[in-house]
Amino acid sequence: MLSSGFPTALAPWLVLVAVLVYGLVHSLLAGLRAKTLAWRYFGGLSDRFYRLVYNLIAVVSLLPVLALPALLPDHTLYSIPFPWTLLNIVLQGLALLALGVGLIQTGVWSFLGLRQLLVRREVEKSELAIKGMYRWVRHPIYTAGLAFIWFTPLMTVNVLALNLGLTIYIVVGAYVEERKLMLEFGEAYQYYRRHTPMLFPHVIPSRLFKSEAR
Repeated sequence: MLSSGFPTALAPWLVLVAVLVYGLVHSLLAGLRAKTLAWRYFGGLSDRFYRLVYNLIAVVSLLPVLALPALLPDHTLYSIPFPWTLLNIVLQGLALLALGVGLIQTGVWSFLGLRQLLVRREVEKSELAIKGMYRWVRHPIYTAGLAFIWFTPLMTVNVLALNLGLTIYIVVGAYVEERKLMLEFGEAYQYYRRHTPMLFPHVIPSRLFKSEAR
């Protein structure tokens, strides 16, 4: 933990600001302007390596942000007692499972940036295809991430600040991604968007698309 002289009241604000700064940098790197600059300086190499380098930067820069709640002065807001804490652990496990399924349905190798190393840039326009969890919600990976962080059985002031910051980042990121998807898929995505929720699924999944994969 950092020096005990650090003002306890400032700790959650520092955590929140750190998350928001991380989210801002991460979003800028994911934007078209950053990708255009990468293409200008590195040419075709940017198509192959940008996603992988972007992911590496995102993971490495996130680690100190996640460490802040443990390093700064903190106090507990609530702790769910046993055996009810087992329910939270199960729900977090289900969230991780949903996260994995969402990655598989999205395309794990493309998401990680490994497929781009082997496959040339696709010039033709891709088609919108929806299946699996994408019939229930437009951003299942984000939904799973939100479920995981909020089902924690132990909540402290710093963890609350971290979760709030991550929630803001995820929601804003979803809206930014929506803009890119609408540019890419046009009316097809507009139709999908009108009938399928963004983050909180309906009881009955969308039956709009019968295609194989997103």
